Amino acid sequence: MDVFAAAKRQFRLHLRPDEVLAEGRWQALPAAPRLEELQLALNQLTDWGNLESQPDTTRVASIADFYRAKFLYRLSQGGEAVETALETFARTLSRRAELQTVALEDIAHRLEALQALAAEDAPDAAKVHATLRDLVRVFESLADNAQAFMAGIARSVELQQADAQAVVAYKRRLIDYLERFIGDLVGRSGGIAQRILALAPRIETLLWLAVQREARDAAPGDEDEQRDVQTRGLLAWRERWRGLRRWFVADRHDPPQAELLRAKARAAIPQLLSAIAALNERRSGRSDRSADFRVLAHWFAACTDDAQTHRLARAAFALQPARHFALNPALQPGAEDLPASTPWAEAPPLCIHPRLRMYGEAAPRGALPQVQVRDEARRLLAAQLQEEHAQIEAARRRLATGRPVKLSELGELDPHAFGLFLSLLGEALAAQAGPGTPVERLSGDGLLRIRLQPLAAGSRAEICTPAGRLAGRDHLLTIALVDEDA
Repeated sequence: MDVFAAAKRQFRLHLRPDEVLAEGRWQALPAAPRLEELQLALNQLTDWGNLESQPDTTRVASIADFYRAKFLYRLSQGGEAVETALETFARTLSRRAELQTVALEDIAHRLEALQALAAEDAPDAAKVHATLRDLVRVFESLADNAQAFMAGIARSVELQQADAQAVVAYKRRLIDYLERFIGDLVGRSGGIAQRILALAPRIETLLWLAVQREARDAAPGDEDEQRDVQTRGLLAWRERWRGLRRWFVADRHDPPQAELLRAKARAAIPQLLSAIAALNERRSGRSDRSADFRVLAHWFAACTDDAQTHRLARAAFALQPARHFALNPALQPGAEDLPASTPWAEAPPLCIHPRLRMYGEAAPRGALPQVQVRDEARRLLAAQLQEEHAQIEAARRRLATGRPVKLSELGELDPHAFGLFLSLLGEALAAQAGPGTPVERLSGDGLLRIRLQPLAAGSRAEICTPAGRLAGRDHLLTIALVDEDA
């Protein structure tokens, strides 16, 4: 049928079976069909009404050839309709809708041409009709593609959610595409709206010229029929112009369609970002039960025998003894608890409280536990806090002298003083604008003021600590208590 459709497009009248066999594409089949098989298929298509056949008498060389059934085949009217419908269906499904920035430019040019024609005393009807016709065709293409594109964004995102790399790449391309279109739409919508408003006083005249020119092709009839044709034509052109106006000019109650399209395009970006967030959540370790079950199904399918399948089921669904749980079962007098390796089938049942099944926890029966005396623990904690406070104060007295000192002159620092020094140094360096810029700021608790002034680029300081050595560019360091500054 593809061969016959191609022959129809090439204006060929008919085809012979050997021509169909030579021009057909049989790559999808293990081997090309034999001529007898192709003849049977052509006869079946003829019986179904897809093809029409007639005797082939042009290649008759003998009486035997004349009596042998040979036919010429061509598409029937029904077969041509079917092929055209299938081609349109496939083209519509495979069409990728697009946001046409070029169409916006064409609409602006056509409106500009209409303005020039409207400014004339006697506009040319042929030019007016051609410009209006091109304007409507471009506008319809823009509206149809925009509607299809916005409807397909969500489906495209869903289809891309399987692969993280594909979603990221698609997100980047689509965001760039939307940004270009939104920028062009914002830049051109204002100019298009101004031209539409400028044409409002003369648009009826231009539409009437187009209607009169179209009426010349109407079938002959009486005066009432001609008037009716012109009335329907004028109403059709008014409706088209009204649709174009509503696309770019705000109505009393509704915003222009261009604004809605821009809002829809902007809303597509958060949809993509939410798709990326969902992928990141799945990849960060959150459980995806459906994906887990699919993987488990592949594992079960790969099992070689029933024993391996049962072993996988026990491991996957934790069908193992759980006597290591602290359930405190009420054993019968004289009975001993069994080890955790005992199979369920060989062990007596355990009485589990219903609360444990419902809530995952079970309060033990009996009296409430006695209140524990924690005086000793509190004394130990207070002693630790006092010791830590003394260590911090000693580190502050060691560093917060209020006098400038080079890092190379600090000498050896104990672990507590070095920890305080590192925290203050990190806060100062985080606020520094550049490697050679002095910086002054308060510590995070607001008790200390630190000033750090870099020295020569080639200078070097080294601080010794029990944990190792810290080396780097030398600085002039000043640490002082805020109260002392005041």
